[in-house]
Amino acid sequence: VQPEMDDLERGVEQTGRGKLQYSLEYNCRAQELKVGVKQAAELKAMDSGGTSDPYVIVYLTSDMKKKYETKVYRKTLNPVFNESFTFQVPQVEVPESTLVMQIYDFNRFAKHDIIGEVRLPLASVSLQHVIEQWSDLVAASKVEEEKLGEICFSLRYVPSTGKLTVLILEAKKLKRMDSHGLSDPFVKVHLILNRKKWKKKTTSVKKNTLSPYFNEVFVFEVPFNQIQNVDVVISVWDHDKVTKNEPIGKLFLGCRATGNQLRHWSDMLSNPRRPLAQWHSLQPPDVVDKALGLKSHLKLSLLPR
Repeated sequence: VQPEMDDLERGVEQTGRGKLQYSLEYNCRAQELKVGVKQAAELKAMDSGGTSDPYVIVYLTSDMKKKYETKVYRKTLNPVFNESFTFQVPQVEVPESTLVMQIYDFNRFAKHDIIGEVRLPLASVSLQHVIEQWSDLVAASKVEEEKLGEICFSLRYVPSTGKLTVLILEAKKLKRMDSHGLSDPFVKVHLILNRKKWKKKTTSVKKNTLSPYFNEVFVFEVPFNQIQNVDVVISVWDHDKVTKNEPIGKLFLGCRATGNQLRHWSDMLSNPRRPLAQWHSLQPPDVVDKALGLKSHLKLSLLPR
């Protein structure tokens, strides 16, 4: 029994990456998120001498261009950083952002190895007070590399007739879903009323393409007194004759949406009768489904015309 236990413990040591202590503080007035990188402990040794030269990279998924770095700490598995970084984040974008803190092992002569990361969706924490906590490091995710694609559509609403027009124009850079490196995409437009599926329309299927052009228009009857309670869910699917159709990505618009989607919806409501087109990034289907089930309403001022 003893050798097996030793092997088990050795396995735990090899997979354990360590942990990171950090703090978060959101200033609503300044629309700023302050991230404090405090310290790390029990980091995985990356160098042959049984140690590492760690430093931390900090960024938000909503703005990948802005990345901060701490100083490098030599030959330690328990570095104390005590550095803080400030991000400008509009309040509407906070729930759709994820904070990423990655610990790397510095190497002057080779590619820096990643020890592990902490990935914190800001929608999952309460930023009404200062947060300070430890999190275990996990293996680095490939989330950013896996872009799902983008879709362009226009929205138009006429309050007097209660007509909501959704024109699905085109998509680009869609994720490859088939073995030959392409997809057979089509788009579903769902209307959800008071969190229940209400109406649905579907485009035609475009074969063997990652940049389909649809130009298909759908008109829904949505009375003016219901428009505040409606979510428009737009999902791109890969058609498959043999197995089940697979979702590539989704997004939703409405008074419960955030970021670009909320802006597009608000612009539509404040410009009745005018079709407004915009590009949107697709999001993972499970993330959108969760958001649709959880978020509370944000009332927008409406002018009947």
